[in-house]
Amino acid sequence: MDLGNPHMQDMSATIYQQLGEDYFHRLAAFFYEGVREDDVLLPMYPTDDLEGARNRLAWFLIQYFGGPMLYRQNRGAPMLRRRHMPFAVDQEAMEHWLSNMRHALDKAETPESVRPQMEAYFTRAAAAMLNT
Repeated sequence: MDLGNPHMQDMSATIYQQLGEDYFHRLAAFFYEGVREDDVLLPMYPTDDLEGARNRLAWFLIQYFGGPMLYRQNRGAPMLRRRHMPFAVDQEAMEHWLSNMRHALDKAETPESVRPQMEAYFTRAAAAMLNT
């Protein structure tokens, strides 16, 4: 399963078109607000480059949900599993990540018309990152 494929879901382009690029930057910013306060997740992120990590997440989400190929242009192929392998991602970490992302979806005022598709993707992606 290629979780970084921007055309994996039929709704991807529609989601980006409905929400716009600024939405994904806000979503990533809200997510990283939560990471800063999360003792399980914070050690997995570059504390000296949380802004860079935030930008990379926004680029990835923009690309995945049908926007410009910003992640590929700036970082190459997503390779999510490979990029997450150096970290011990267990059930607890997955649950914290999903909780932070759901909270970010709330704070970004994600429309109900697209939230189920987005949550389904995040749930699949988080489960795919489990490695311990």
